[in-house]
Amino acid sequence: MTFPVVGMIGGGQLARMTHEAGIPLGIRFRVLSDTPQDAAARVARDVVVGDYRDLDTLRGFARGCDVVTFDHEHVPTEHLRALEAEGIAVRPGADALVHAQDKGVMRARLDALGVPCPRHRLVDDPADVARFAEEVGGFPVVLKTVRGGYDGKGVWVVRSAGAAEAAEPFRAGVPVLAEEAVDFARELAANVVRSPHGQAVAYPVVESVQVDGVCDTVIAPAPGLPGELAGQAQRLALRIAKELGVVGHLAVELFETRDGRVLVNELAMRPHNSGHWTQDGAVTSQFANHVRAVLDLPLGDPRPRAPWTVMTNVLGGDYPDMYPAFLHCMARDPGLKIHMYGKDVKPGRKVGHVTAYGEDLAEVRARARHAADYLRGAIDE
Repeated sequence: MTFPVVGMIGGGQLARMTHEAGIPLGIRFRVLSDTPQDAAARVARDVVVGDYRDLDTLRGFARGCDVVTFDHEHVPTEHLRALEAEGIAVRPGADALVHAQDKGVMRARLDALGVPCPRHRLVDDPADVARFAEEVGGFPVVLKTVRGGYDGKGVWVVRSAGAAEAAEPFRAGVPVLAEEAVDFARELAANVVRSPHGQAVAYPVVESVQVDGVCDTVIAPAPGLPGELAGQAQRLALRIAKELGVVGHLAVELFETRDGRVLVNELAMRPHNSGHWTQDGAVTSQFANHVRAVLDLPLGDPRPRAPWTVMTNVLGGDYPDMYPAFLHCMARDPGLKIHMYGKDVKPGRKVGHVTAYGEDLAEVRARARHAADYLRGAIDE
C-alpha cells in the first residue's frame, strides 16, 4: 500500500465526517480518540484510544501516520512543537494553530495585519473591565477566556460593573479577553482551504444563525449579501490563511455590521459547523478538501451545486431514540440529506445535522427546519 495515512487527533463528528470524505481518495485514516464511544471511533478501523494532552501518546499515535491533523484545537501547543521538531508533519502547524487556540495571540496578530476586528484588550480584573467599557462607550462588554472556549462556552456578556465583579473567569483565575459588544446585523462565515504549496479555494460566504451561542442554521450563500462585501470577506479569509501559514480548512467567523462592514470574530483551523452544508451542497466538501490540503493534493471545486443550501443542526431533545423520527423524515422528504453522528442523545447535544438544497430559499429553509425539529421531538407532524 502506497496510499498515505492521515491521522486525526480527536474522535468527534468532524473526524467521523473527514474519515468518510477520505474513503474515495483511497487514504488510510487513523483516529486518536478519547474513548471507544466517540463518533469517529465507532466507524474508523484504526483507532487509538488515549489522552491528546499526553506527549508520549501523541508520539506513539503519530508514528503510524504520514500527516497529523485535528478534529479540535485543544492539543497543547508545546506538544505540537515537539512533534514538529521530531520531523512529524503536523497540519496546520503549531505556529498557525496557536491563533485558533489562543484568542489573545489571534487578536494581536490580526491587529498587526490590519484585519478589522472588534475593539478588545486583555483585562486583569473587574476594575480593568470597567475601564475598558469606558473606552468603548460603555457596557455591555463581552468577556472570553483566552483558551478553551467553544460553542458559546467560555464567553460571557457583562452588562454592568457589578456583573463584571461576579464574572466566572475572574473567579477561575484564567486569562481574560474583553471585547466590545458589536451591534451586528448578522453573523457570517468565510470558509477557505489552503495547501502547503499555496493553492487555496474559497467557498461562498454563508450566514450563520446562532441560538444560545450554538450554531443552529447555516444558509449558503448568505442571502442579500452584497457581492462586493462577499468578495471582501473571501479575500480577507484567504489573506489570513496565507499570512498565518494555515494548511487545511480555515473558518473565519465574521460580524456583518449595520453600516456594511465585516469584523473578524473567531478563527477555526479544522472543518467547521459553518461548512457542513458543503457535504451535499458543494462540488467538493470542506472535509474532502481538508484531506486534500493536508496531503498537498490538488484542491477540489468549492462551487455550490444549487442556488440555495440550508444546513440545520439536530440537537438532542427529550426522546433518546431518534430512529422512528429519522425514518419519518426520510419518507416525508426524499431529497433531504440527514447526517447522524452516532452519538448518544442528550438534551442540547449536537447529534446530527440535516441539509436541504434547491431553487427557492424559503422552501429549502422550511424543509431543513421541519426535519431538525421533528428529529428532536419539538414537533410531531
